[in-house]
Amino acid sequence: MNTAIILILGIPLIEIYLFIKVGSQIGALNTILLILTTAIVGIWYARYEGFNTLRSGMSQLIKNEIPLYEIISGAAIAFAALLLILPGFATDIIGILLVFPVTRKIILSKYSKKYSSKNKNNIKKKNYIEGEYEDIEDNDGK
Repeated sequence: MNTAIILILGIPLIEIYLFIKVGSQIGALNTILLILTTAIVGIWYARYEGFNTLRSGMSQLIKNEIPLYEIISGAAIAFAALLLILPGFATDIIGILLVFPVTRKIILSKYSKKYSSKNKNNIKKKNYIEGEYEDIEDNDGK
């Protein structure tokens, strides 16, 4: 089965299940307040971390370095903010893990190792450029 279909169907089912379980323990009003609180606090903290990442990226640019980690980290923070806006406990947990720098670095390093090993294999195979050349001299009219 396609991964996208599984996510589209699975995430709402997990969220509904968690709403029912948490709501039965703490009550419906408290559940709604908890969801709103995590969204507001999470968005505020995502904004704070986004500005820190932007500041770090600008300092990398001033040093004439490519702010690759900051770009990826900024995208992860934007995705975390989206997850925090969506109502639900599972998406809030994933969003909070992506917002905090320590856990974000662990998650990003896990995925970067996965993709960098694939890219290294491709680079090792293609370490030369094929082509043809022709010398052109401009001695026609001079």
